[in-house]
Amino acid sequence: MLNALNAIFPLRYTVMVFSVLTMLISGFSLLAFGVGTPVFLLAAYLVAVGVYDLGQTKRSVLRNYPIIGHLRFILEFIRPEIRQYFIESDMEATPFSRSQRSLVYQRAKGEPDKRPFGTQLDVQADGYEWINHSVAPTKIGSHDFRITIGEHTAQPYSASVFNISAMSFGALSANAILALNKGAMRGNFAHDTGEGSISSHHRVHGGDLIWEIASGYFGCRNDDGSFNAEKFAANASEPQVKMIELKLSQGAKPGHGGMLPGPKVTPEIAAARGIPVGVDCVSPAAHSAFSTPVELMQFIDKLRTLSGGKPTGMKLCVGHPWEWFAMVKAMLETGITPDFIVVDGAEGGTGAAPLEFTDHVGAPVQEGLLLVHNTLRGAGLRKRIKIGVAGKVVSAFDIARLMALGADWCNSARGFMFALGCIQAQHCHTGHCPTGVTTQDPVRQQALVVPDKAERVYNFHQQTLFALKEMVQAIGVNHPNEITAHHIVRRASDHKVLSLAQLILTRLPEGVLLRNTLDDLPLIYQQGWPLAQAHTFAVRDV
Repeated sequence: MLNALNAIFPLRYTVMVFSVLTMLISGFSLLAFGVGTPVFLLAAYLVAVGVYDLGQTKRSVLRNYPIIGHLRFILEFIRPEIRQYFIESDMEATPFSRSQRSLVYQRAKGEPDKRPFGTQLDVQADGYEWINHSVAPTKIGSHDFRITIGEHTAQPYSASVFNISAMSFGALSANAILALNKGAMRGNFAHDTGEGSISSHHRVHGGDLIWEIASGYFGCRNDDGSFNAEKFAANASEPQVKMIELKLSQGAKPGHGGMLPGPKVTPEIAAARGIPVGVDCVSPAAHSAFSTPVELMQFIDKLRTLSGGKPTGMKLCVGHPWEWFAMVKAMLETGITPDFIVVDGAEGGTGAAPLEFTDHVGAPVQEGLLLVHNTLRGAGLRKRIKIGVAGKVVSAFDIARLMALGADWCNSARGFMFALGCIQAQHCHTGHCPTGVTTQDPVRQQALVVPDKAERVYNFHQQTLFALKEMVQAIGVNHPNEITAHHIVRRASDHKVLSLAQLILTRLPEGVLLRNTLDDLPLIYQQGWPLAQAHTFAVRDV
């Protein structure tokens, strides 16, 4: 509905201006003809409501759309079904489930997330999944589940198993960055900067940062766009930066570069990225600092050294399997391994991208995770490298499921955007975001009140991990990293009920890829592993 309102009422104060004009006209009518009192009183009431809407801090929609925004909340109040309709209509072009969106809003606002009348899902449907529980549940003292990344580095990081995924300043507003980082600071979890580098807004509250370095080398680049080691070391040495993430590709548009048009390159964005104001900002599709798998590993090692020994890893959406295998062979040849790998699923991505890329390019998170996890096991490297995942991760079940398949931690972008108040109106690229999350318009982003939304970010993180704790206890284990594919069950298309271990997970034995025979391994290894070479991403001639 707000999509339509945004088109009909493009100016923030349209209804208020109309109400004031109505007051004046009706006032003159009252003086001239002795009539018009009801209209005058109604207009006065609307002006009072509008003034209140502009001043309140709880609802971003009302701050940007005083008066008319109440239509949404009035209909929500009447019946829960209408509330769900508005959630669905605001996000009608996305496949994200209503129940998960509603769950984020409830947890972010600190509302009870308990629901009556049983499951809202069809438990008999093909693909329905659940976790088996134990008759001997455990009792866990804290929901602050953590893992250590970079155990062998000079500055290992104790990370939460649930963190904010990469979203850049420029894609998000200043107030959104401020709120995310303040929430991360309070909840002691990590905030990924995205490829737009570290802005002044990331630094205000001091929350833990994962600094993402992409092909544009923003924050550490020369004028020609190449990597600048001195600038990198200066930023990476900041205590607030806990890890360095080299982005090879992202789920939204893997293998595709990007450009921020010059008119959108404000002085703030230019300062963060190290680029000229008002000039087109290009993110190339490929890196210039390396061109082979071995050079990639050497570059990761260089970043780790320049950062003072902070955990350094890479992020990718899995594409050609032989290219991934080539990276693993480069690890084996050089002895250099990333401290972590973030697998970004093709179904994820909060940024704008060509439709064909969002729908048909790159591996989904489950398949990408399984390939990365199993290949590292087969190469004898899994214990040295932590794996994070991202791709529509919102609920405690999402986290538990992905950790059961091999992840060490999960990142979420859209979940934390929803916590900020995003209604997925899909106007991110227009600058007309109705809730102030993805706009650089200084008036529109005032709708996002930082202290209130930071509290919601904190609440969403805390309540999701609390729900994860209750789930972990019900399973009968003590940490989500003890959940395995044997715990997750799916009703398959032929109505068979199988655990994920039986259905989809091929668990490669430790070190099996180092042996001479591949005959007993899945076809992707039989065909792809021999084609991979440590010194090139190209396919070996056979």
